[in-house]
Amino acid sequence: MRTSSATNVGGDKDSDKRQQKAIEAYADANGYQIVHTFYDAAVSGADPIDSRPGMQKLLDAVLSNGTRTILVESPDRFARDAVVQELGHRLLKDRGVDLIPTTAPDYFMVDTPTTELVRTILGAVAAFDRRNTVEKLKAARDRKSEALGRRVEGRKPISADALTEAKRLYRRNPKTGNRRSLRQIATELAKAGFTTPSGHEYQANSVRQMLVKAGVYQGQSA
Repeated sequence: MRTSSATNVGGDKDSDKRQQKAIEAYADANGYQIVHTFYDAAVSGADPIDSRPGMQKLLDAVLSNGTRTILVESPDRFARDAVVQELGHRLLKDRGVDLIPTTAPDYFMVDTPTTELVRTILGAVAAFDRRNTVEKLKAARDRKSEALGRRVEGRKPISADALTEAKRLYRRNPKTGNRRSLRQIATELAKAGFTTPSGHEYQANSVRQMLVKAGVYQGQSA
C-alpha cells in the first residue's frame, strides 16, 4: 500500500484501510493467501520503486520466502509516473514476481500505446548510455596509452565458463538446502582456475554481478 501525502496518514485516516480492504477482498475472491502487508506512508507515486522503504522490505521478503505475487489496490498506488511504473514492473518481472492491481488485474499484462512508448524511450536511453560509456572508456584508455607509450587494454569480460561455474556453485545443497556464500563461491572459482585478469580471487561483489548476469541471484550476504 502507499499514501502520497502525510496529511492522509494516521489512525483517523482511511487511505491505508481502504487499500487493505480492496486487497483482502481480491485475495479472498481469487484464492490468494496474504502472507504480509507492507505500507509506504507519505511516499510519492513518482519516487523510484527501489527507493521506497516499504517496497524495499517487500522485495527482501518476497525474494527470501518464495512468494511470487504482489497485490496492490490500483496501478496508481504502485506508481503514478508512467516511466516509474514501467521500470518498477520490469524490476519485479525480471525477478519472477507478478504484480496485480485489484481494480485492473490485467493492467500489467496488456500492452498499451503508453507502455510501448515508454519502453521505446527507455530502450533508446539505455542504448545511448551504453554507447556513451563505451566512448568515454575508450577515450580514457587512449589518453593513458599515449601517456605510457604503450597500448592499454580495457577490462576483459568474464568468460562464459566462469559464469556457468559460478551458477553451478550457487545452487542450493540438495541435502541442507543452503547456498555457498559469495566469498565461498569466489574461493571455489579460484581453485577451478577462474580468477581476475591479474590472477587474484574475485571479490564478493564481482561474484554477485556474475550471478545477476546469469539471472539466478536471489540476494544474500557476502
